[in-house]
Amino acid sequence: MTDTPSPRRASSGPGRSTPARWRLLAVVAVTAMTSAYFVLPLDEIGPHRPVASWTVFVLALTGVGVLLLVQIRDVVVGGTRARPGIVIPLLMCLSITIFAGAYYALAKQPGQFDGLATRVDALYFTVTTLATVGYGDITPSGQTARVVTMIQILYTFVFLTAATTALARTLRGRLGERLAQSRDLPSDGPS
Repeated sequence: MTDTPSPRRASSGPGRSTPARWRLLAVVAVTAMTSAYFVLPLDEIGPHRPVASWTVFVLALTGVGVLLLVQIRDVVVGGTRARPGIVIPLLMCLSITIFAGAYYALAKQPGQFDGLATRVDALYFTVTTLATVGYGDITPSGQTARVVTMIQILYTFVFLTAATTALARTLRGRLGERLAQSRDLPSDGPS
């Protein structure tokens, strides 16, 4: 009787990363993003440096948008290079921190936000806007804050919805493969 390697063991050879390693990398990346959000000198940008602020905001969103589109394309065409189960959630977290940073910087300008004073407030407002909850305790009252909020809503509709759909498609496909493999594996018990 020959020992046949299981599909799980065969996919993790010496040159390949294990799923546990990718999960650990994702946890480290989310921790680094969150830490960076709370320690970066966001007070240096904002109303007193509008050109730098808008440049950083637009470049960051464009970069994340392009990376999301690459992941979405790879899922749609069946690319094997992509790791959408890890990369898409990380890019979504990055886009949340970008918007939260923009809101925090905007809140430094008088009259832009009511109720937004801290980084936690900015993160909270970003997540409630993303989730379309909108409790009303933080409101964009200035024109610039309202424009950025509309940009976030449109960004969510276009990029994050498409990315979530691609991620769901990938996960559904992987689950289907695992179910098919489990049906094809011979049982060890008596027949």
